[in-house]
Amino acid sequence: MSKLLEGKTAVIAGVANKWSLAFAIAESFAREGATIVLTYLNEKQKETVLSMAGSLPIAKMLPCDVTRDEEIAGLTESLRELGRPIDVLVHSLAFANREELSGSFADTSREGFLLAQNVSAYSLVAMSRAVAPLMTNGGSIMTLTFIGSTRAVPNYNVMGVAKASLEASMRYLARDLGPLRIRVNAISAGAVKTASARAVKDLSTMLDAMKERSPLRHATEAAEVGDAAVFLASDLSRGLTGNILFVDSGMQLL
Repeated sequence: MSKLLEGKTAVIAGVANKWSLAFAIAESFAREGATIVLTYLNEKQKETVLSMAGSLPIAKMLPCDVTRDEEIAGLTESLRELGRPIDVLVHSLAFANREELSGSFADTSREGFLLAQNVSAYSLVAMSRAVAPLMTNGGSIMTLTFIGSTRAVPNYNVMGVAKASLEASMRYLARDLGPLRIRVNAISAGAVKTASARAVKDLSTMLDAMKERSPLRHATEAAEVGDAAVFLASDLSRGLTGNILFVDSGMQLL
């Protein structure tokens, strides 16, 4: 590729470890010339991210617990101090209690349901509201979803409902932010063996199914998601908003 993101500044939320999709996106963005701002949940996570950041062109690392309104407000002010427009926001955040990801969905607790919605879906709304005023040249906001939003995937349970909410939020944000030349899209990635995905029971079964049944006959690779994110962040996707881009070896066809 030819430095598709040269001169762009991207905020990436959700880099937790070297297996995370957000980290793969950061690597692809770095390769294409972007300057990167990473957010982190707490000091422990900050240390983990710093230890693996390596040669990534990180302009700043900022705290942002998306369950705390004051930290989201602080994110806006900290980004403004960079003295440059923000061009891209990557939202790669999701969480549900492990006990809510097995058994019967009907047994989901009220607290577990609300927690998954708060961290996995509402956080996109809150972060978009925080970053959009800094996208003075227009920009691209993207989030990560999964086909469990529209299909009842075994053991995905409350997270599937949260992803459905996330996708609806993406579409409403695309409508609202379009006049500001801000595009809002989602990448629906196939099952990838990330640290968070291991919380889903029988993940290995899903990976095997992709290798055996998907049209491309292989499980999704994190780098494939990273490269798709480059497209959505670049001017090549300037006419796309409110879309879900499937990067799943074609599993959505089955």
